[in-house]
Amino acid sequence: MTSAEKALRIITADNPSPLTGPGTNTFLLGRERVAVIDPGPDLAAHRQAILAAGAGRISHIFVTHAHLDHSGGARALTQATGAPILGFGPAEAGRSAVMERLAREGAIEGGEGLDRDFAPDIALGDGAVVETDEWRLTALHTPGHFAGHLAFRQDETIFCGDVVMGWSSTIISPPDGDLADYFRSLERLDSAGARLLLPAHGAAVHDPSARLAELAAHRRARTVQILSALRAGPATAESLARQIYQVPPMLIPAATRNVLAHLIALSELGAVSTSGPITSGSVFSAH
Repeated sequence: MTSAEKALRIITADNPSPLTGPGTNTFLLGRERVAVIDPGPDLAAHRQAILAAGAGRISHIFVTHAHLDHSGGARALTQATGAPILGFGPAEAGRSAVMERLAREGAIEGGEGLDRDFAPDIALGDGAVVETDEWRLTALHTPGHFAGHLAFRQDETIFCGDVVMGWSSTIISPPDGDLADYFRSLERLDSAGARLLLPAHGAAVHDPSARLAELAAHRRARTVQILSALRAGPATAESLARQIYQVPPMLIPAATRNVLAHLIALSELGAVSTSGPITSGSVFSAH
């Protein structure tokens, strides 16, 4: 274990929910120059806990992506510490060509929890390295859950944001989420060969390859379910979600967004189609 890993602290925000699990994990790395990874929601008590743990030495604020439960507290934290915010870019940066087109057409909704005011002080591209005498973080562009999502690698540990969680699969809500990108990000994380994944929600993942394979298999199985249901007749994303998902009613909207992501990917492959431009209420048919 490196000295930086020994100096790792985790503070979980008090924002539990069915989508955030026990809450957002904020990570503090280092002692003399402290990196904060995901400052979390804009909650005064959480910010005070971060400041106390940072002991006046917070030098960098890293944000995996511009969802309010991750980035909402960033600006107030930088005002309190003077540390710059580092992230991929503005909230809508990094979208695939498909999602850019759908967003322009404006008919698929989305944007749940989007921190529209987010803009990093320092933009980090894929492969960017930030280091001090205590730690070295490498940015990995890992879209899928979110277009401008970054994971951060420190030695054999990856702070993986919302791409991977141990307790649940992540939501993929177009146009911010993209299923094709998600599969590529799972493959990239697997090829990185990390020994530990630290998600922004829930516990650490100690067998990354097994969990990554499980998540990919889950999405492929969901695709099979969607196609099977469509072969019985045309349907909307919502009606498919109600048919396929075994979740409480309050989670059907999130399930519907996941199904829509699958349908968009299948449409790009020519496996399904609609009678017009794709919207959140489109009726899809299998070919």
